[in-house]
Amino acid sequence: MHETIWFLVVGGVFAFMGIAATTFKRLPCSAAMFYLAIGFGLGPPGIGLLNLDVIADAGVLRVITEVALLVSLFAIGLRLRVPLSGALWAIPLRLGFVAMLVTVPLLTLFGVYALHLGVGPALLLAAILAPTDPVLAHDVQVQDSADVDLLRFSLSGEGGLNDGIALPFALLGLALCASHSANFADVFTWMFIGGTLWGIFGAIAIGAVLGWVTTHGVAWLRTRHAQALGLEAFFALGLIELSYGVAQLAHTFGFLAVFAAGVSMRRVEHRASRGQSPRETIGAIGAGDVTATAADPQKAHAYMAESVLGFTIELERIAELAMMLIIGNVLATLHGPLFTWRSAALVAALFVVVRPLAVEVSLVGSNASHPQRRLMSWFGIRGIGSFYYLNLALQEGRANDVVPLIPFALAVVTASVVVHGMSATPLMGWYRRLRRRSG
Repeated sequence: MHETIWFLVVGGVFAFMGIAATTFKRLPCSAAMFYLAIGFGLGPPGIGLLNLDVIADAGVLRVITEVALLVSLFAIGLRLRVPLSGALWAIPLRLGFVAMLVTVPLLTLFGVYALHLGVGPALLLAAILAPTDPVLAHDVQVQDSADVDLLRFSLSGEGGLNDGIALPFALLGLALCASHSANFADVFTWMFIGGTLWGIFGAIAIGAVLGWVTTHGVAWLRTRHAQALGLEAFFALGLIELSYGVAQLAHTFGFLAVFAAGVSMRRVEHRASRGQSPRETIGAIGAGDVTATAADPQKAHAYMAESVLGFTIELERIAELAMMLIIGNVLATLHGPLFTWRSAALVAALFVVVRPLAVEVSLVGSNASHPQRRLMSWFGIRGIGSFYYLNLALQEGRANDVVPLIPFALAVVTASVVVHGMSATPLMGWYRRLRRRSG
């Protein structure tokens, strides 16, 4: 009977979202909010079908979240169809690196002086909350490979970069907690700096090379030998796992490698399409022309990239559903209150002070308009990335240091899902109207 109920619940959610997805796009709410509520309802306060404990189940939850992030990061990278030398990349790079370097120290100071945490736990909390997650509000991310809007491109690129860049800050926080010392010199050594630089640039190189080699290799087999046709899903999953695995073996940051692999595949397609959009390159495909299109030297790269993108977007939506159900259920089983004066102060500080300040500092001298800056400042969405680093900290750190951070991290994620989810549709609608008037 228990299994039957699960089939009914999961089947009902999938069927409902398949029908109501278009309606959600017009409402001031997001699918993530709906999933979060269902996850909560599956817990002890509701029907009691699922009972996840963020402490006891941290290892399993970390792996599930890791897989969800890998799919999302690859899909984001594959959407960004702009030459690496293009000016459009400047702002996501600034947001991914500079804004992160501003956000972490500010949140650390807030943790020490406002939340009365030790330096190690405060830095660890800052690292958990630093990565952004545009996947949870689809209105603010790049819609498809033809979307080159500065706001959506920047927020998507930032989310692809900073999920990996947050790792050294989390490791530094864990090291400070373990050392029982507030002296950064004890852990912030030249070896740590060198490892961080290698972790970032090594991961980008690994992902870029694997994306380039495998995409060219499959295209060569298809166009020259009519082999490796179909099964784009296998190719996509293989490239994601290979990029992550090789990056981990090389002691680099695997999330960055997967994002870079997606960007690299798109770069191969963009060059092969000679500036045309994928849709123009592929053209109309008849029911019996799929194999011929996949093997056509003029169309193979575009067809492969778009097929892989379509598959990963579907996986991304399923991963979003799974992760929000999990987080909602964790909220239902949480020991103690979620929102207190301290957690509310942290949410307000991050959303209203830290994020806007980090964006303004990182965009000094940029060509982003005032409305774009304001929206980038607001849509620093926290979600799956923060949940991953929370579980990583629970698995790797000492309970006394990490467990007190759980309500803070989950309060920020919950507030972000609700507040940003409710504001995404009206604010992006306002932005589109503003663009039409100015264009």
